[in-house]
Amino acid sequence: MAQTTLTQPSRAGALPARRIGRLRVRLLIPLIVAGLVVLPILNLLSALLSPSFEMWERLWASILPRMLGNTLVLLGGVGALTLIIGTGMAWLVTAYHFPLRAFFERALLLPLAVPTFVMGFVYMATFDFAGPIQTTLRAWFGQSFRPPDIRSGWGAILVMSLVLYPYVYLLARAAFREQVAATYEAARTMGYSRSQTFFRLIVPMARPSLAAGAALAMMEAMTDFATVRFFSFPTVSEGIVRLWEGRMDRAGATELSLLLLGVALCLILLERALRGRARYYQSSGAGRRPPRAELHGVAALAAIALNALLLGAAFVLPVGQLIAWALSYVQTNFGGWRNVFAQYALTTFGLAALAATLTVFLALLIANGVRLSGGRAGRIVARVATLGYAVPGAVVAAAVLLTLAPLDRAINSLAERLNLSAPGLILTGTIIGLLYAYAVRFMAVAFNSVEASFEKVKPSMEQAARTMGAGPWRVLWRIHLPLVSQGMIAAAILVFVDVMKELPATVMLRPFGMDTLAIWTYMAAAESFWEEASLPALTILAVGLIPVWLLMRLGNRAGAERL
Repeated sequence: MAQTTLTQPSRAGALPARRIGRLRVRLLIPLIVAGLVVLPILNLLSALLSPSFEMWERLWASILPRMLGNTLVLLGGVGALTLIIGTGMAWLVTAYHFPLRAFFERALLLPLAVPTFVMGFVYMATFDFAGPIQTTLRAWFGQSFRPPDIRSGWGAILVMSLVLYPYVYLLARAAFREQVAATYEAARTMGYSRSQTFFRLIVPMARPSLAAGAALAMMEAMTDFATVRFFSFPTVSEGIVRLWEGRMDRAGATELSLLLLGVALCLILLERALRGRARYYQSSGAGRRPPRAELHGVAALAAIALNALLLGAAFVLPVGQLIAWALSYVQTNFGGWRNVFAQYALTTFGLAALAATLTVFLALLIANGVRLSGGRAGRIVARVATLGYAVPGAVVAAAVLLTLAPLDRAINSLAERLNLSAPGLILTGTIIGLLYAYAVRFMAVAFNSVEASFEKVKPSMEQAARTMGAGPWRVLWRIHLPLVSQGMIAAAILVFVDVMKELPATVMLRPFGMDTLAIWTYMAAAESFWEEASLPALTILAVGLIPVWLLMRLGNRAGAERL
């Protein structure tokens, strides 16, 4: 009779199984949050399974070709112009020394605080046919004088590029700073001049950063609808809002959002392609920095004039005009503007604070879960949770409505079955839907700041707490939260500012009667009430200076460390 021997499972095989179980539990909350973030986008993509061919034929026969063509022209123009301005100015302040160089190096970031639609209506009011510039020129050269009309595609491209070039400038400046002196010396031994070194060596090595900056600028231009509407240059994003708000065609706006989502995905692929397959590495990341070339005489004056001209056009002119309008508006409406402004400001600040708190809290849950689990699975969850930032605001709004509307209908149907009064639109008709859209749209902003703070926490601190019997949540509360609080505050500030400037999602999803400073600015500017639009625009701009100031501080700290 054969004897059967029973063997215990090896401990080596049991440990991985328990570890896999713990990883699944730790990833559960991040998976839920990431699923909620990506669900609207997936629902929108599911609309591809049942497209409305009649609607597409109607759009193609009317406005779709023009909107699509304008969108591609806008993206190409903004991408090329921001690349030229951002790269050129970054090289000028990095490779050369001239009077006021340090001031301009930081001040060139200031246009980041100006929303594109604010710059748009300021330039429209200043340079349009009835504006002061053309009026003065006609007085000098006669009434027949006709300069190029700014209310056109080139005007929209110029205005957006003046606001968005800092995306390229910031990344290009960082890439140029990383170049070590050995790179320049090797180029000079090969007989290259400084200009040849820039085009043949420095630009190729900085290509990933330049491509990323240009892609960010193009993404911002693609999601804008107010600026292109001011300049009578309709794009796909503007068409979505027009169908949604003007014609109340929610189905058409939703399907048109699919087209804009496709453009966004193509833009992401283009950014990857622009980086190229070639790889460029530095032999040492802490090497000696190349010396700046001294500019004297006419060259120094030309550098100062170029910086001053760009800063004046992109920041001083719009801010100065807004201040002049705001002073006139306050004097004309003395005493009456306070209540109106207070109402809009409280609504805007309250909404932005709620959105920032919610988004940072969800980002903390994701970052903590990813940190505990580690590995490839955690990175995939984090990438999925941050997809919304690559999706235009109008698309996010349509996707959120497509997701929440069936839930509203199900809740009302359930109430009717239970013989209860129908609660109405409790998700899509209230602030809930708007906060959901903000969380989807700006999760990447919050997560990147929180994750960067987590990476600075020494593993030994957590290990010491765990050896004393502290669980993961206690470690998070007692150890990590105090250490990552600065990153959370920075994330909250960034989301707060982005929510204040966000226009498409707010216009499409705001509850009835709820208006923000951005909507007040847009509505007043659309009616050519420039003075009324100036006060909320200045408020948005002033708050937008906070993250720009933080960037300047980081730049100063980095410069001090190099010295």
